[in-house]
Amino acid sequence: MNWTTLANEVILGKTLTDEEAMAILTCDDDELLPLLQGAFIIRKHYYGKKVKLNMIINAKSGYCPEDCGYCSQSSISSAPIEKYPFLSKEEILQGAKKAFDLKVGTYCIVASGRGPTNRDVNTVSEAVKEIKDQYGLKVCACLGLLKEQQAEELKAAGVDRYNHNVNTSEAHHDYITSSHSYQDRIDTIEKVKAAGISPCSGAIIGMKETKEDVISIARAIKALDIDSIPVNFLNAIPGTKLEDANELNPRYCLKVLALLRFINPTKEIRIAGGREVNLRSLQPLGLFAANSIFLGDYLTTEGQETNADHLMLEDLGFEVELVEKQEELLSVE
Repeated sequence: MNWTTLANEVILGKTLTDEEAMAILTCDDDELLPLLQGAFIIRKHYYGKKVKLNMIINAKSGYCPEDCGYCSQSSISSAPIEKYPFLSKEEILQGAKKAFDLKVGTYCIVASGRGPTNRDVNTVSEAVKEIKDQYGLKVCACLGLLKEQQAEELKAAGVDRYNHNVNTSEAHHDYITSSHSYQDRIDTIEKVKAAGISPCSGAIIGMKETKEDVISIARAIKALDIDSIPVNFLNAIPGTKLEDANELNPRYCLKVLALLRFINPTKEIRIAGGREVNLRSLQPLGLFAANSIFLGDYLTTEGQETNADHLMLEDLGFEVELVEKQEELLSVE
């Protein structure tokens, strides 16, 4: 397979066949650099050499009634994690200040649970109004299954993006959780879109899915017209159902990122949770396919030192992309 030729065809509008998609995931490791060069041709065409930075605040930890097999916060997990109720507006604002100082463009407010209470939505909405005023950051909320009026309230408050991952393929979904359906997730994504909020939805790779499942995920995300695609690589946490899942290696993770870029060429692809433990020393290569990463810690696991991430981007010759208002505020300081 000539990956450069395929990349240029994708830019001109080609849709990958299933055979071409599988060829990406199964290509010989000796082809990895040419494959990433193809992915980079697409990435550079749409995003240049800019990288978007994201940071998570875990606004509510634990106490979740869901039974998701990957999650340390689920009802079936025995993982020893910190548990606390929904943070106050002031605590959420403190996290936004940290994100602003680290030149993070998108601040992600994430909470455990099946879905938010109206009080939770109100807390987030009030915080978002002040975040916009003080720091100019983009805000992504991730609060679980939403009701229509909750989506509308978040939009009115200024929430730019809402994350609700499909996580895996429809065929593999019931292996991951039984407490909600795949369609429940799709319904929330559609409510978010109907409210005028930018949809964010991605996957967790490494949950004993097949390569066919991975291709199905990539195509489902494309069909949903998702703007931002977080790609998580399972960090198997002791005490969870998937604690023994250890099937990933850095080279395969890079092939997955390339696949997502070839199938969703115009979309933001974010390297998310688990990159440090799965991509390991090959983390910089992931940004030849993706154009966005998370800084700092995740929900219940630690991330790489933020200074190391900034240095990695500098060494690559990539440029951090700031939000316009954020750039104005930083220039004043």
